[in-house]
Amino acid sequence: MNAAQHRDRGPFIPYPHPLAARLLSLMLAVALVGLILAYPRALADTGRELRQILLPLLMWGLAAGFVHGVGFVPRFWAWRLLFHPFLGWLLLSFGAAWVILNR
Repeated sequence: MNAAQHRDRGPFIPYPHPLAARLLSLMLAVALVGLILAYPRALADTGRELRQILLPLLMWGLAAGFVHGVGFVPRFWAWRLLFHPFLGWLLLSFGAAWVILNR
């Protein structure tokens, strides 16, 4: 068994790939990038502890949104789990709500 065959073994993680789901991911990611560029002060640190973890979570959501939005489907189960669109949609929605409420 070569390394590629061994690497592909692991738990099966379904990954939605219809065009509507990919467009949703891409539109959410682009919208959040626009909100971050328009209201960067919403992410500025004013002493709240939540904001220190907010930006990495937003970047993770943006990465998941763009990965799924452009149509890339990870083969390795761990990457598929980390960049799953459901997780990306959750993080993107949270980030958009945060920026809108704190602008």
